[in-house]
Amino acid sequence: MNVSIPYGKQSITEEDIQAVVETLKSDFLTQGPKVAEFEKAFAQYVGSQYAVAISNGTAALHLCALALGVSKGDKVITTPITFAASANCIRYCDGEVVFSDIDPTTYLLDPIHVRKLLESSPKGTYKGIIPVDFAGRAVDLEIFRELADEFDLWIIEDSCHSPGGYFVDRSGKHRNCGNGTFADLAIFSFHPVKHIATGEGGMITTNNERLYKELLKLRTHGIIRESASYINDINFAVGDQQHENQYPGWYMEMQDLGFNYRLTDFQSALGLSQLKRAEDGLTRRRAIAAIYQKAFIGHPFIKGQSMVIEGHAYHLYIIEVENRLGLYNHLRKHGIFAQIHYIPVHLMPYYRKFGWKEGDFPLAENYYKSCISLPIYPSLSNQLQEYIIQTIMEFYK
Repeated sequence: MNVSIPYGKQSITEEDIQAVVETLKSDFLTQGPKVAEFEKAFAQYVGSQYAVAISNGTAALHLCALALGVSKGDKVITTPITFAASANCIRYCDGEVVFSDIDPTTYLLDPIHVRKLLESSPKGTYKGIIPVDFAGRAVDLEIFRELADEFDLWIIEDSCHSPGGYFVDRSGKHRNCGNGTFADLAIFSFHPVKHIATGEGGMITTNNERLYKELLKLRTHGIIRESASYINDINFAVGDQQHENQYPGWYMEMQDLGFNYRLTDFQSALGLSQLKRAEDGLTRRRAIAAIYQKAFIGHPFIKGQSMVIEGHAYHLYIIEVENRLGLYNHLRKHGIFAQIHYIPVHLMPYYRKFGWKEGDFPLAENYYKSCISLPIYPSLSNQLQEYIIQTIMEFYK
């Protein structure tokens, strides 16, 4: 079969295209009404009070760290099995990244290891935790919230892989990723391989009004336009003494060092259109995951796999295999472009400079030696998925 199958891809419909075209024909390409409309719709989707649209997921992480006051020397805990941005956002603020090992069955940051890390140092040593809903599997944030409360920590939930995902809390209630019940802030990505695509783009969700307002300011150069919060007096703002005791319409203040991390209106229009069929995409992803699980269960060359898990959003479907390099090359030879997620962040040359080394996190490192992410996206046909499965089976025959 002459094919080219990526591990993930966007799905763009005529409705998506029309939504973007309409916005391109409108009066606003950026800083217009579509951004606020997208924010409101996304907040409703995940169940949070507030949402702030951002230029990309990495920028979203950076603003979260800034809003929480991360500064030089602050220690923050995260997982080594994630994209580097989950850790880099702390380094952007001159903080210190401290990694902790994963649960080998869930591939997520293990709260047991995190507790041991916290208990091994005086209270106050660490400032926060960044758990990651890796591959789309939701972290049990109820457990992490208890840890955070006990050790006076904040939580940023990296939900880039899991819009629409959830975990079930002890009371049996579904807790959506990013809904703000347990995490102080949560972030999402709208990169083309993600569930919702805007080209580039991201979102921060929260239930904290103070953090929400801080994020709005930091997103746009540290500038505010609310007269109740102005620092300079009206006389300065007006430029003379003749005024009606109110700030002029043009006036604004840069009160902090912020960034230009805005999302455009036409990207927001695309995101709104994609959001309308987000649940259909999730349903298809879960169906693909179920087929993979059934195909690979019980085979001796499978050391582990994502499995069918309630609430899993399936950005990735991962299998752990023998001879991963051989399988990777075999798949590429047959037009199947599987991917590896992820090289442990602590072993990237940049982080090795801080003293991290092989052997620090054996569970994460063992996972990396055998993991491979199979193609999964809503438009993947049953025929192509069967071709992927058969190609893997032939390799291990």
